[in-house]
Amino acid sequence: MLAYLSRYTHRVAISNARLISADAQTVAFRWKDYRVKSGDRQKVMRLATPEFIRRFLIHVLPDNFHRIRHYGLLASSARKANIRKARALLCVQQPEQVAVPEPQAEAPLTLREPCPCCGGPMRIIEIFRRGQKPMSRAPPREQAA
Repeated sequence: MLAYLSRYTHRVAISNARLISADAQTVAFRWKDYRVKSGDRQKVMRLATPEFIRRFLIHVLPDNFHRIRHYGLLASSARKANIRKARALLCVQQPEQVAVPEPQAEAPLTLREPCPCCGGPMRIIEIFRRGQKPMSRAPPREQAA
């Protein structure tokens, strides 16, 4: 069931690009036949319009199902509160926080290899620890020559 529903988390059942023609009686669309191992897998299927609508509606998620995973226990808006409540309900203790010492500001280190473009010394401007996000900075501006 999960594999079936996960196909539709970011996409609709059929994209407009696959539709070839539609009128009151029939709908024609392209589909890929994965049973064919080589050659042309693209096929065209023509269905009666009510049958096409019936098949399409099979892929519409039921009410209260959401396509994007911004809901539930681990939603970022309430993640900490939800985890705290789940731990309390399951009688699980909070894991101990391991204090990671803050790195001391030091002079920039230089690398042994020179810059491949200009041959000048390269400096280390930031070191990432596991799980640490990089500091956000603006991209370098081009200087007028």
